[in-house]
Amino acid sequence: MRKIPFSVQILLGLVLGVALGFLARANDLSWLTTTLQTVGSLFIQLLKLAVPPLVFTAIVVSVVSLRGVANAARLALKTLMWFGITALIAVSIGIGLGLLTNPGKGVTLDLGGAAPPKNTGSWTDFLTGIVPTNPVGAFVEGNVLQIVFLAVVVGAAALLVGEPAEPFVALNRSLLEIVQKALWWVIRLAPIGTLGLIGNAVASYGWDLLAPLAKFTTAVYVGCAIVLFVVYPLVLILAGRLNPLRFFAGAWPAIELAFVSRSSVGTMPVTQRSVERLGVPREYASFAVPFGATTKMDGCAAIYPALAAIFVAQVFGVQLGVTDYLLIAFVSVV
Repeated sequence: MRKIPFSVQILLGLVLGVALGFLARANDLSWLTTTLQTVGSLFIQLLKLAVPPLVFTAIVVSVVSLRGVANAARLALKTLMWFGITALIAVSIGIGLGLLTNPGKGVTLDLGGAAPPKNTGSWTDFLTGIVPTNPVGAFVEGNVLQIVFLAVVVGAAALLVGEPAEPFVALNRSLLEIVQKALWWVIRLAPIGTLGLIGNAVASYGWDLLAPLAKFTTAVYVGCAIVLFVVYPLVLILAGRLNPLRFFAGAWPAIELAFVSRSSVGTMPVTQRSVERLGVPREYASFAVPFGATTKMDGCAAIYPALAAIFVAQVFGVQLGVTDYLLIAFVSVV
């Protein structure tokens, strides 16, 4: 299998999964459907297993890495500012594409079993939900936002404590390396996981239900392409004074691996090497890369949720107003 490019392996898994899903549905092969579901579920469980320790250790290490950076506070604030600016642009693109394509219009689902939520959140509920009432509970529940909050606080405290915190920092660095290695083993199973996930979807729901999602899926990819090939090059030219072609040439190994593995966190070692080759000082890259890989996601945390919110609202016949769109943007940026 090592002779076959990883991207081709993913594509083969996708095609084979669709074929097996159709076979299971057409011939009512419950054992095959169950097998596909089990394979896909195990893959997702393995990914979820790695997320809490990976996010916590990556952010702790990234914050502590500011110790070796000149003007650390200024650089950290500028980094967060650019994270916020590009996230706002990305979520605006997602909302714009949602209003333009109406991905949920014409999609008919059996909503007989659906019920209104017992309670709904507000702007303040989102903010208070970031702070955990129980630090252990954040890890048990896999609440990534709360884990990020804890990691930032612990990392900042370790940074200020200095030398006495070094054993703790060294432990986090070691754990980060271990979890990254384990996650890479899981990522290598992505072709099989893809086979199970798409196969189970086809076997369980059929093409009649999956076909309407094509508009939604296309809109997500278009939005990501606009951010990657239009927004980022403009930022590079106007703010970074960097030739976009040089950037893509240096960053392409990380971009390609992230695309086929679907894991920005798992791509961190390659990203680190790429940004250093592009001239980013190692001390700053050690902060920006882990922090960005765990918190800065214009695709899955801005474009995708914006389109998903519009899609679900249209399917359920919920009218979204200006306040709702502002809330979607606010959550994505924060």
